[in-house]
Amino acid sequence: MKEFFLVAIGILVFVIIFQIAKTSEYVSVLKGEEKSRKQNNRINAFLMIAFLVLGFIGAWYCNELYYKKTLFPQGSASVEGEEIDSMMMITIAITGVVFVITQLLLFWFAFKYQEKDNRKAFYFPHNNKLELLWTTVPAIFLTVLVVFGLKFWFKITGDPPQGYHTVEITGHQFGWEIRYPGKDGILGKKNYKLSNIPSGNDLGVDFVGDDKSWDDLRTTEMHLPVGRPVKLVIHAQDVIHNVGLAHFRMKMDAVPGIPTTMWFTPQFTTAEMKEKTGNPNFTYEISCDQMCGKGHFSMRGVIVVESEADYKKWLASQTPEYFRVFPDKAPKPATADTTKVQTASVDLKK
Repeated sequence: MKEFFLVAIGILVFVIIFQIAKTSEYVSVLKGEEKSRKQNNRINAFLMIAFLVLGFIGAWYCNELYYKKTLFPQGSASVEGEEIDSMMMITIAITGVVFVITQLLLFWFAFKYQEKDNRKAFYFPHNNKLELLWTTVPAIFLTVLVVFGLKFWFKITGDPPQGYHTVEITGHQFGWEIRYPGKDGILGKKNYKLSNIPSGNDLGVDFVGDDKSWDDLRTTEMHLPVGRPVKLVIHAQDVIHNVGLAHFRMKMDAVPGIPTTMWFTPQFTTAEMKEKTGNPNFTYEISCDQMCGKGHFSMRGVIVVESEADYKKWLASQTPEYFRVFPDKAPKPATADTTKVQTASVDLKK
């Protein structure tokens, strides 16, 4: 029934537009075709100016209304993200100036050069200098912007500074899996052929062939120390996902079979961001920025940025994944020696 009403409404709108067009045609015949065309040109010319003014007012109003609701007033939560913000502002400034100038000229010319009896259209088929100018200048500006972007891209996908730590993140429909290297600082190898969901080794970690994986940690949320570079090693198990870190101004595709990397340096703890934003419920979010299926909207992870001491304390509280997959390998809790206690109790009785 709903589809029927939508089709009926569409047909009704078409009929109304058709009748308006026919009415306009009959009015033009009654008034005279030329007189009606000139009148419509004058109306359209003034509407162009009105649309220009109202358009700029609307753009300014939307900026005033919604800017504070974006992430820009908060600033970047990573050191490298500040450079991204600067590049974006420069891009907006350059393209914004060009946009304003071109739109002003476009609408003003439509008004100024409307049809008049004493005006003859100027035929202007070709001008090499003008075409060279409007092709070369934009190309130069765009090339400069692309070069700066590539330079930064190579930076965050290259080798991080000394003292960094590594975190692995794997995307699947529809969630994120986080893995940390153990005390040896080396992530164990993975092989998709070893993936076994019933056993709990759904990531395909090579626990048998690589003893470096025995102390690796697997968690449900990502913890990062503030002020220390982190290198993300990114994987996907099924389709293409995208690790979106909006607060840090970072994002990177997660591609099945092709590990990708990026690094950044958090500069505010979660507690500091709660104070900075005035939001006691603030959390750093990991979003999927690539449409990956019907549950895409729910693919959300959480990052906790904390002090180095709290980070190490949290790491120490985690149990290696190896003992979860192979519980029989887990160390047995030490049993208390009760012999001395019993002897002492006998002596007390004496």
